[in-house]
Amino acid sequence: MKTMVIRASMLAVLVTGVNFVSAQEVSTSMRDYLAPEKSSRNVFEDPKGESPAYDGIKVSVGGDFALQFQALDQSTKAPSLGVITGTTTPNTLQNMGKDFNLPTANLDVNAYLAKGVKMHLRTYLSARHHNEAWVKGGYIQIDDLDFIKEGFAADIMKYARVKIGMDEINYGDTHFRRTDNAKAINNPFVGNYLMDSFTTEAFGEAYAFYKNFIGVLGASNGKLNQTPVKTAKQYSPSVYAKIGYDKQIDRDLRVRLTGSFIQTNGDNNANLYSGDRAGSRYYYVLLTQNDLMGESNQATGRFNPGFKDIKAFQVNPFVKYQGLEFFGVYEYVTGLKGVSASKGNYTQLGGELLYRLGGHEQFYLGGRYNTVSGKDNETAAERKIDRLNLGGGWFMTKNVLAKVEYVNQKYNDDVVWGATSALRGGKFNGLMFEATIGF
Repeated sequence: MKTMVIRASMLAVLVTGVNFVSAQEVSTSMRDYLAPEKSSRNVFEDPKGESPAYDGIKVSVGGDFALQFQALDQSTKAPSLGVITGTTTPNTLQNMGKDFNLPTANLDVNAYLAKGVKMHLRTYLSARHHNEAWVKGGYIQIDDLDFIKEGFAADIMKYARVKIGMDEINYGDTHFRRTDNAKAINNPFVGNYLMDSFTTEAFGEAYAFYKNFIGVLGASNGKLNQTPVKTAKQYSPSVYAKIGYDKQIDRDLRVRLTGSFIQTNGDNNANLYSGDRAGSRYYYVLLTQNDLMGESNQATGRFNPGFKDIKAFQVNPFVKYQGLEFFGVYEYVTGLKGVSASKGNYTQLGGELLYRLGGHEQFYLGGRYNTVSGKDNETAAERKIDRLNLGGGWFMTKNVLAKVEYVNQKYNDDVVWGATSALRGGKFNGLMFEATIGF
C-alpha cells in the first residue's frame, strides 16, 4: 500500500472518534496488551493472562527508528571475478567505505477492538528494499470470545488463543529476537541470523497455554505476494507447529525450550529464508562491479538455501540466570532445488551468550557464533559460512538503545559458490554501530 492509502487510513481512524491511549490515560496492563512486542526484553509469545476490561475502542500508535554506521572491509579468494560487463576490464569488488547506512523507520498501529481482541498493523516507512512506504502486515489476536456472548467458552479461552492475519508466522524463536526493518531494540546484535527464518504470509494460528507449556498449530497459504490469479507456479498451504516450556524457576533463573516444525507444499519457493523484503544490515558486502546495487540486492550477508517443498526443524533453548543469558539455535532444513531430483539439506547452529549489568540491566556485553553448512543436493559440494559477532549495548532509556559490534563472516573456498563469485572464499569484517528507538 502506498503512502496515500496510509494517510487515508489514519484519517479514517481520526474521524471515527476512537480514543488514542497514552501512559497517562491507560493502565500499564492495557499498554502491554496493545504492544506488538513488549518493551521488556526476552518476551517471546504474548503472555496469556486476563484480558483488560473493554470500555470502547482504544488505539495506540508507536514507531521504530534505526541508523547504522558501517565500517567493514572485504576480500575474496576467488581466482577471478570475470570482467566488467561489456568491457575487457577485470571485475573487482565494490569499493567499500566507512559511512552511514540509509536510516529505516516503522509505524505501528495497535487497536483494542473488544475484550480480549487486539489488532496490530506495521508499516515500513523506509527500508533498504523499498523507497516508498508499504504495509509489512498485521493480525487480529483473540484471547476472549465475549464479543459473541459474555463468558462464551470462557473455560476454553482461559487457555487458548486464536491469531489470524497476513504477517510473520510463528515458526521458531529467532523471529522474536531479530531486527524487523527499524525494530532493532530486541536484537542484541546488528545483524540477523545467516538463515533468517522469517516470512509474511496469510495465516491462522491456534495457541494453547497450560501452566508453563505452550503449543502452537498454524497454517499459511504459502504465498509471499498475494493474488487469486492461478499461475503456472502452484501453491498449496504450509503447515507448522511449535511446542515449548517456559518457566521462571525462581527470582534469578528462567528456562525456556521450544521446538518448531514447518512443511511447505506444492511449488513453494524458499519464502521461509527470503521473506524479509526490508533488507539485511550488512550493506553491499561481497558485491562486485557487475552486481546490482540499491534496492536490487537487499539480502547481502545472508544465506537462502533456495529450496522448495521444505521441511524444517528449529530448536531454541533460552536460559537466563541473573545477568547471564544464553539463547541457542539448532535448525535443519531439507528440500528440492532447481531440476535436481535429490534433496539437499542445510544445518544452522547459533549461540548467543550475553551478560547484562547495571542496576536495571541497561548495559550488556556478549558474543554470537553462527554457522551454516550443507549441500544443494546429494552430489553437490558443501557450502559453509561462519560468522562471529562480539559487541555490547547501552539502553539509554527503555526505548533507546545504542549498540556496537565487531563482525567477522567467512565463506568456504570452493567453486560451489560460482567460478567467478566473490563469495568463493569471501570474507568481510569490521565494526558496526547502531542506534535504535522503539516505542
